[in-house]
Amino acid sequence: MNERTIQLVEKLTTIPSPTGNTYEIIAFIQNYLNKLGYEAKKTNKGSLMITVKGTNHQKQRFVTAHVDTLGAMVRAIKPNGRLKLDLIGGFRYNAIEGEYCTVHTDQGKISGTILMHQTSVHVYKDAGTAERNQENMEVRIDEKVHTKEETKALGISVGDFISFDPRTEITANGFIKSRHLDDKVSVAILLQFLKKINDEKVSLPYTTHFYISTNEEIGYGGNSNISDKVVEYLAVDMGAMGDDQQTDEYSVSICVKDGSGPYHYEMRKKLTQICEDNAIPYQLDIYPFYGSDASAAMAAGADVRHALIGAGIEASHAYERTHEESITATEQLIECYLLSNMLD
Repeated sequence: MNERTIQLVEKLTTIPSPTGNTYEIIAFIQNYLNKLGYEAKKTNKGSLMITVKGTNHQKQRFVTAHVDTLGAMVRAIKPNGRLKLDLIGGFRYNAIEGEYCTVHTDQGKISGTILMHQTSVHVYKDAGTAERNQENMEVRIDEKVHTKEETKALGISVGDFISFDPRTEITANGFIKSRHLDDKVSVAILLQFLKKINDEKVSLPYTTHFYISTNEEIGYGGNSNISDKVVEYLAVDMGAMGDDQQTDEYSVSICVKDGSGPYHYEMRKKLTQICEDNAIPYQLDIYPFYGSDASAAMAAGADVRHALIGAGIEASHAYERTHEESITATEQLIECYLLSNMLD
């Protein structure tokens, strides 16, 4: 297992990057890659493209991972000075109840906590039963405010981004607990792969585009900037766990179908064969309420074979967890795939 990948996951999770406000983390990744000698080009949408020329330039591969995360915006400032939220991405209010957060204003950052308005059981009879929704959830900022005017005077306004404390923890027995493992685990894996082939002077069999996307959580992260020479498109994202799911935290998950429909059958078979040939633990799975950068590319009309793989992530879109064994399996599959000569 690559310890540097885990360290990079930890670093990436500490950099706030809700969809729409990914400038800081993109700058970090661009600097990281530039130091390795790569030319990381920023797209008009704010994503990063790194093209590694391979032996064959006529047939190409495209690999994505997204660095944007779930988050929120200030919907309104309430009369008592607290903030109403508007969610960014597909998750539920109960997933962030009690979480520390940061409000990103034009003047700076202000800490706070996301709470139910009816939190105190000593005051509210319905503290446990009231619906967790936009009307009842609020941000209690860590400032001495009692009115809307006092909060506005701090520079807070409608549209300010709100990021959630990742609370990243790495346990002695190999678990990684954090918000936003979706999809910063995959970004770390791709960055470490790029570092490895640079350090070891490895030549790829096909020209490969590595795309760090910034709008996946809202549905259009990796649906553009795809060369007409690209034959295969691999999205590296999380594997979802739950009832009727095969995905676990100790293998690489290969998606056969999600909410957009089936993934490319021949490409899926290629990936499973790589796992069989190299003794890489894997699971095939269906994610019923899911979409990826690859499915977004298909919806945009890309004429490519598409696939989706990733580390198994427990409690997706909440306080997530995975294990180093799943990260290792995902790293192994990506490396074997990108070094393979199977594009016919």
